[in-house]
Amino acid sequence: MRKDASQWSVRFSQDEARQLRCAGIWRDRTLVDDAIDAAAAMPQQVCLRDGVRAITYRDILLEAQALAAGLADLGLRPGQVVAFQLPNWIEAAVVNIAAAMLGLVVNPIVPIYRDKEVAEILGDCGARVLFVPTVWRHFDHAAMADRVRRATPTLEFIVQVRAEATAEASHVHQLRYEQLLRPPQATPPQLAQDPDAIKFVMYTSGTTGRAKGVLHTHNTLARALTGCMEFWQIGRGSTILMPSPVSHVTGYLWGLEAPFSWRTPTILMDRWDAARAAELIDQFDVALTVSATPFLSELLDAAAVRKTRLPSLRIFACGGAAVPADLIRRANQYLSHGRAFRVYGATEVLMIGKGFVDGGTENLAAETDGQINDYDVLFIDDTGQPVPDGVEGEIIARGPAQAVGYIDPSESAKSFDAQGYFHTGDLGFRTAEGAIVITGRKKDLIIRGGENISPREIEDLLLRHPAIAEVAVVAMPHARLGETVCACVVARTVAPTLPELTAHLEQIGIARQKLPERLDVFEHFPMTPAGKIKKDALRAMVLERLRDEQTSTQPPPTTQRPIHHDPST
Repeated sequence: MRKDASQWSVRFSQDEARQLRCAGIWRDRTLVDDAIDAAAAMPQQVCLRDGVRAITYRDILLEAQALAAGLADLGLRPGQVVAFQLPNWIEAAVVNIAAAMLGLVVNPIVPIYRDKEVAEILGDCGARVLFVPTVWRHFDHAAMADRVRRATPTLEFIVQVRAEATAEASHVHQLRYEQLLRPPQATPPQLAQDPDAIKFVMYTSGTTGRAKGVLHTHNTLARALTGCMEFWQIGRGSTILMPSPVSHVTGYLWGLEAPFSWRTPTILMDRWDAARAAELIDQFDVALTVSATPFLSELLDAAAVRKTRLPSLRIFACGGAAVPADLIRRANQYLSHGRAFRVYGATEVLMIGKGFVDGGTENLAAETDGQINDYDVLFIDDTGQPVPDGVEGEIIARGPAQAVGYIDPSESAKSFDAQGYFHTGDLGFRTAEGAIVITGRKKDLIIRGGENISPREIEDLLLRHPAIAEVAVVAMPHARLGETVCACVVARTVAPTLPELTAHLEQIGIARQKLPERLDVFEHFPMTPAGKIKKDALRAMVLERLRDEQTSTQPPPTTQRPIHHDPST
């Protein structure tokens, strides 16, 4: 059991780290340094709003110090993990700063995850404390957290955020957020901070069915943010709107880190509302947002209804899922002073393709996944040899903003080669202009609204259903979310229905976004000579069925489940 970061390996050597610091590529500062300096320079400036609270740089530093004192009283020591499964609330930023003050590692977990995913994540990283909302969006997170705690030996404390003041904790291990805040005289002295220390572990779905813990340091995360803000020419003090979950790396960087390292007042949205987003952009002169395809499409629709062309909005960086070229063109025709473009990256290699900001690059902004910047990127064939520009290959990349590895060193060995390149599993090519174009995936992943989903995980769980003999989970296209989940099954005798499979998976306790949106029944699957399911052929068969249904006058099959329309899920 890996219980703290001292047991996790870091890929960068001391010599490499020294070179990056000397070159000024790594700032060699921590979030705590930035929060202290911002509080001293502009104590009364509001740094974060979330629809319920607004907080200044001075007050968030004081609240973080009070929370750090409370965490210290619980016996936490440097290198141990504090997890939070919080919406886009100011308290998530407080937890992030407080953890950095104590040299703790933060583990953001998306609020849509349920018992199975949360238990696996917390058990893997050895988190001692978990911050959750009590009930959010009709789901009792506190009750789930208590179930998970009983099954997770390292998890000692559940902290309920925004619980009713009169609510009593259900167990000695359950605390209210306010109970951890200590008066100023109880604040512990700030610990010496190491910018090369691991400060962040985030779990991302892979092809093996089990999420992998991606490790970043203060320096690697800061470089990812700085590289983008400089490339996009975003000045300090510009206002950010952040609807992407702060438990995703995009929301984390621009929602919880940028307000301090770049001093950007930031508005957090805990639930996407396009009309409200358009209103906030105009009200607070928002200059930047980074989010996925559905957010951009619906924002443009809402702005048109409000008869505003969002004049303050300068940058909309769009990524995380398929981004139609026509959507980028539409945005750049509509926004009066703004620029929308596609970007590309992953939690392991943050923002490889940073878009195209300058005028005169309309086609590149719409048809490529961004200009390669701050990374050494190769496109390789099946033998591992680089291919020329314009030729498709697997994308491998290395740079100063890449992760320092995975919690599991065997996973690091599989994905990072001896030269330090991370093998993304994505396919693409480089254009003559130095842009990256994604053409597909070597890895078998589904990307639903920017969220990676492992088919293998769902397949393993569906095989527990007694009516299923064989199963293959594949991506099917969706105009708004990019892709959704399709379950293809070979039945033992009587084929199951989609509601039956949904109930089966919900009983196991997986996140709703992993539930199949469609069920297709086959007599047999297309197979390779080695006996493996040919998923490319299976996806083509599903597409053909979808096309046939769209051209048919018959109503859609009853095996389809209604699509959920909130992109923040």
